[in-house]
Amino acid sequence: MSGAFAATVGRIENNLATVIRGKAASLRLVLISMLAGGHTLLEDVPGTGKTTLAKALARSVDGTFRRIQFTPDLLPADITGSSFYNPKEGSFVFRAGPVFTHVLLADEINRTSPRTQSALLEVMSERQVTVEGERRELPRPFFVVATQNPGDFHGTYPLPEAQLDRFTLAVSLGYPELEHELEILYGQNDRHPLDGLNPVVTCAEVNDLQDQVKLVRFDRAVAEYLLKLVEALRGDARLKLGISPRGSLALYRTAQARARVEGRDHVLPEDVRALAVPVLAHRIMLDTKSKYSGVLPRTIVDEALAKVPVPR
Repeated sequence: MSGAFAATVGRIENNLATVIRGKAASLRLVLISMLAGGHTLLEDVPGTGKTTLAKALARSVDGTFRRIQFTPDLLPADITGSSFYNPKEGSFVFRAGPVFTHVLLADEINRTSPRTQSALLEVMSERQVTVEGERRELPRPFFVVATQNPGDFHGTYPLPEAQLDRFTLAVSLGYPELEHELEILYGQNDRHPLDGLNPVVTCAEVNDLQDQVKLVRFDRAVAEYLLKLVEALRGDARLKLGISPRGSLALYRTAQARARVEGRDHVLPEDVRALAVPVLAHRIMLDTKSKYSGVLPRTIVDEALAKVPVPR
C-alpha cells in the first residue's frame, strides 16, 4: 500500500482489533467490502460479536450511524421514510428514514418479513430511495452491515435471493480461541471496549480510499479467470441458481480492494481465489436434493477453484 493508504487502513484495522479479538482475517474482509463500495452480511450464531463488529466499524468512521433492529412488525416505511401532513404549512413533508446515513446497521435482518426486507433492495443497489415517485440520493459513503442468525433458528425468515445478491460478501466470525476469549472476559471488567472507541477516519477519507481501489489494474487474463470460475459455477448441475453478473462485479471490485490493501497496484489470481468463497458462496442456491444431502455452497466454490486452471 502507498503510505497514506496504508496508514488510513491500518488505523481502522487497529481500532476494530481493540474490540474484536483474534479475528484479523474477518476484520480484513469487512474492510475490503467497505473499500470496494459494497455491503457486508455477518452470519453466525448469537453472541459471537456480529453487532459489536458492526457498531465498532460505524464508530471508526466520523460520519452518521443508524441502527435498525429488524422485528416481525417492522414496515418498509420504517426503513426508507415517509411523508406526513404538516397542518401549519398545509403540505406534506418527507420524514427521512434511518437509511439516510453513512453506516447502517441492519441488525438481525432475517427476523422481519420479506416484504420489509425488500425495502433495502433499491437502497443497497442504487444508493437511493424512491418514495411517492420522488428519488432521494443517499450520502456517500453508504455502507450496510447486516447481521443474521442461521436460517433454522426460531423466528427467522430466509433472505430472498435478490437480497442476498446485494451483499458484496458474507462473513462468519465463529467462536474465539481460548486466549482471545480470556481477553474478552477481562477486557469488560470496567466498561465495554466500544465505550472508548473514537473515529479514526473521515467520510472524505473513505471516499478517497474507494476511488483509489477503482484505479487498481485488472489484467484481461485475470478477469477471464474470474469469469471462468463464475461459468463453472453456473454450469454445476447441483445449483438451482448460479452467480449473477452482479456477483462477478463484486468479485472484480473486491479483488481490486484486496490487491490495494496488500500493497499492489494490480490484481493477481490469488486475490480472486482468496475472495471467491466469501463473495460467491452466499449467492448460490442449491437444488433440493443437494441441499438436503448436506452439500455446502462453499464446497462447490472450492471445487470450482480446484477445477479451473490458474493463469500463469
